Amino acid sequence: MSGVLKAACVQVNAGTEILPNLRAAGDLVRRARDAGADFIALPENVGMIVQGRAKVLERVKTADEHPAIPFFADLARETGAWLLAGTLGVLLEDGRVANRSCLFDAGGRTVAHYDKLHMFDVDLKGGESYRESATFRPGDRAVLAGTPWGGVGMTVCYDLRFAYLYRALAQAGASILTVPAAFTVPTGRAHWHTLLRARAIETGCFVLAPAQTGTHDQGRLTYGHSLIVAPWGEVLADAGEEVGFVVAELDMARVEEARRMVPSLTHDRTFTLDVIGM
Repeated sequence: MSGVLKAACVQVNAGTEILPNLRAAGDLVRRARDAGADFIALPENVGMIVQGRAKVLERVKTADEHPAIPFFADLARETGAWLLAGTLGVLLEDGRVANRSCLFDAGGRTVAHYDKLHMFDVDLKGGESYRESATFRPGDRAVLAGTPWGGVGMTVCYDLRFAYLYRALAQAGASILTVPAAFTVPTGRAHWHTLLRARAIETGCFVLAPAQTGTHDQGRLTYGHSLIVAPWGEVLADAGEEVGFVVAELDMARVEEARRMVPSLTHDRTFTLDVIGM
């Protein structure tokens, strides 16, 4: 875990059709690579955003048939960059869908994939409601992938609210945490920056959080503000609300520096919980 990594977060506004979305994402990846990025991360649902179970199932493909998987593998090989294909909807044998994050190395090989653990089932003010579990099957494993710059802990969007996952990844060897997302506007305004900075500070990791932005199918709005956060909690780059990308240099020595100053990852204690007067 040493050296300096130039990393990018790509911010997109995905529509309902996969192929145009891939072309738009590919153009931004090439631009990020031209800007010097060696590790490029894309948002959740980079292949498409559609509302409703029926519309999702009309468009998703199995892993063997999914056009985005060879597309991003070829793109990694073409650019010579490591590429995190945010998430893709992958049809499973039980008829549900995995919200799957895929990591490709610079030669286009699939290094790892991670299926989102925590389902976004929420009811927000103003009638904004989501039931991810109606269509998607949650994963059942955390994933830590090896890279030339250290371990990458793979997570997705709503996972961000479950701090134990990030602590476990960091204690297992993660120095970078990826959080591809499609955050809603109200939750983004209230919590996005705070949660990402907290996960970085708690773990002493760099955090890469590429995000969707703008208006999508049936008027769904996403928050944008793709972030790159340092282990001490500083925001190194913020993409704002426009489609594009941001790049930052990650000095990997800062991971050990932060953990040496505040070694909280080694200070776990077992305890009992006394509930009194409830």
